[in-house]
Amino acid sequence: MFLSLVPMILFIMLLVPVSSKTLFQFIAASFFIFIGLSLFLLGIKKSLLDFGEAIGKTLTLRGKLWMVIVFGFIVGFVVTLAEPDVQVLTLQIDTVSAGAIGKEVLILFVAMGVGIFVALAMVRILFNISLIYLLGAGYLIILILLVLSSPTYIPVAFDAGGVTTGPMTVPFILSLGMGVSSLTRNRKGAQDSFGLIALASIGPIIAVLILGMIYQ
Repeated sequence: MFLSLVPMILFIMLLVPVSSKTLFQFIAASFFIFIGLSLFLLGIKKSLLDFGEAIGKTLTLRGKLWMVIVFGFIVGFVVTLAEPDVQVLTLQIDTVSAGAIGKEVLILFVAMGVGIFVALAMVRILFNISLIYLLGAGYLIILILLVLSSPTYIPVAFDAGGVTTGPMTVPFILSLGMGVSSLTRNRKGAQDSFGLIALASIGPIIAVLILGMIYQ
């Protein structure tokens, strides 16, 4: 965190001339960001990764595929609701649009999009489906929706796809995928885990574009 934050802080301090009071507030806020992110990432490393992997293994051992798929949706949905980046984006969009794009509705659609595609990622692992097919189908749907959806929602949709790959969503989804794939027949847990975030980021793009069609 030190190596990541300090160069950015120094760059901003040199680039943006501000009053001494504002500079002090910025330095104090940067210190709290450093402490908060350090503790957050420590918690992810020491508990969240192991917890997600244990859940994936437990569900797979029970042998009920529908449970793995349904739980994948629930995890994707709930983790997205807790993602700080999503909260910031939806709050800013709600402010800029003067309430035209409601924060609660937008969060709900983004979370549903992530949940559905995490469930599809579980299907991919369980049935050994090629990632290229799912990504290709997902982006084909996006291209079609770009024509049908309201232009106002297009940049919002792609930003929503980006913010769902935040520090809360990524570790949990990856660890869940590793837990599930480590007990499947192909035994390629680490390899199958990659691609989950790529799929998860497609979901909110499609969901927000559909929301644009509804509002349109």
